[in-house]
Amino acid sequence: MSAPASAWLPSAAELRLFSPELVLIGTIVALLLVPLLAGRRAQVTALVAWAGCLIGLLATNWVAPTICTAAYGGLVPAQDPPLPPMLIADRFTLFYKLLLFTFLLVVIGLWSVGREQEEGKHNLLRSGTASASAGSGNRTPPLHRGGTEFLVLLLTSALGMMLMVGTLNLLVIVVAIETASLPSYAIVASDRRSRLGAEAALKYVMFGAASAAIMVYGVSLLYGRFGTLDLAAIAGHIAKAPFAADAVFWLALLAVGVGIAFKIAAVPMHLWCPDVFEGAPIEVTTWLSVASKAAGLGLLLRIVNVFSATPALTDAVAPLSWGIGVLAAITCTVGNLAALRQESVKRILAYSSIAHAGYMLMAAAILVPPLRSAGHPSPASNAGMAAIIAYLLVYMTMNAGAFGATALVAWQTGSDHLSAFTGLGRRAPWVALPMAVCLFSLVGLPPLGGFAAKWYLLIGLGRTAMQDSQQAWLWVLVIVAVVNTAISLYYYVRIVRQMYLTDDPEQPAFAAPLGGLALVNACAIVLLLLGTIWFNPLGQRAALLSSGIFRPAGVPPARVFDAPPVPAQVAAGASPAVAAR
Repeated sequence: MSAPASAWLPSAAELRLFSPELVLIGTIVALLLVPLLAGRRAQVTALVAWAGCLIGLLATNWVAPTICTAAYGGLVPAQDPPLPPMLIADRFTLFYKLLLFTFLLVVIGLWSVGREQEEGKHNLLRSGTASASAGSGNRTPPLHRGGTEFLVLLLTSALGMMLMVGTLNLLVIVVAIETASLPSYAIVASDRRSRLGAEAALKYVMFGAASAAIMVYGVSLLYGRFGTLDLAAIAGHIAKAPFAADAVFWLALLAVGVGIAFKIAAVPMHLWCPDVFEGAPIEVTTWLSVASKAAGLGLLLRIVNVFSATPALTDAVAPLSWGIGVLAAITCTVGNLAALRQESVKRILAYSSIAHAGYMLMAAAILVPPLRSAGHPSPASNAGMAAIIAYLLVYMTMNAGAFGATALVAWQTGSDHLSAFTGLGRRAPWVALPMAVCLFSLVGLPPLGGFAAKWYLLIGLGRTAMQDSQQAWLWVLVIVAVVNTAISLYYYVRIVRQMYLTDDPEQPAFAAPLGGLALVNACAIVLLLLGTIWFNPLGQRAALLSSGIFRPAGVPPARVFDAPPVPAQVAAGASPAVAAR
């Protein structure tokens, strides 16, 4: 007998906890209405988008006390809840929403600065064309970047990424990944005159379509094998019957992992990344370098945790941890080695982002400590999630500063080639200095935030390896991370050397826009604070936000949207056909 509809409809209290997503949806609708009320004015559109993201940030802080004061939040691991949750609101999703809204404000600000630069050049071209060919009927070409369309697609992509991190329902995972991906394909080609951007978007679409098809096939296999779309219910079934983790299960999980690897740009699904980063507008590159990877890693951590948070599943899911560890080692090594030979700074940073995705994947290889007593799970922080939270916060700041400085140079010189940075320390010292700080932070040198990020990652790996003999192999990842850090020093220092130790007197100094200077220098200051004064608070806050991800058995899932229950026979593992009889 199925439950009535009122049993699974969200309550007002549940809707309140998802107010950030609702604010984001409202902002998208408002952006679509702005052209009807105020015309197609980029400044007004950007202001509406910026205000909407700021309100979303405030809404996230508004619901934070409700989530953080709860002893446990989220989903019961390894059991069949009567109402499988479709959306989760816990401390990890809280962190990601704060990260995403903050980064949206940065990206919209960067887009606004670029739009002003382009409009200035466009006005000069228009005045020159008008004076040279008055009365001839010639028209000045339109601006490259769209206004309303770009921001609507950007915020829609952000909405999909939010949903990716806050679900364990396979159907919602597919919808969320596609909601994040489809707008991303379009904004890569938002510079309508760029043939390189159009080519990059085509490559992005082809890789995305292939990975989406493989992922949907994996989801269909999981549903056909277990009769449910809820990953926690699947984990519960395997906990009761370990033989269910058969070849079909691993093949399906691998197929789902292909879709996630595409978002993270992990090897071998990384081939789109350098071309897309080089061809896309710089603000789009900045967005994809952080937000897309953060969403994919958050989803991957969810899946790993739900399959490892019960003693009965520890041995069954050990191959999952090993596979992620091998993938992480290969990804960071390929990214760093490929960056050594690049001449485009955007491509260098693209391969750098692949390498950093490999570092963060190492944290996903850390299995959750088994819950030793049913109903009384340990509230201790999850080492993998804590490392990811600390790393993502620092990584967002490093990439915003590095790509922001690259944008300022590219807008002035028309190129992101390494030669465009020649003598930058003389030509634009307040661009070169924060760029150098961000690059040294990407290496992981003290006293910068990048050192803090890698420190907490390596500590998490080492501590887990010492405490759990079954995960002692994590020491290998520690060694791989240290060796790759040494390799990466070369290509980051190449850029610093070009800025300070190479000069061309014929290249004049330039005045960067004030908004761009404020952004990149603020990022450099934050990195200095994260590596010094905020070093310990960073680790403490990451540990807090990664604690209590799972609620004790018997506590109602109050902070989720619930889906209609599946039939009892299906929940017990019978096939849909048997349940129908």
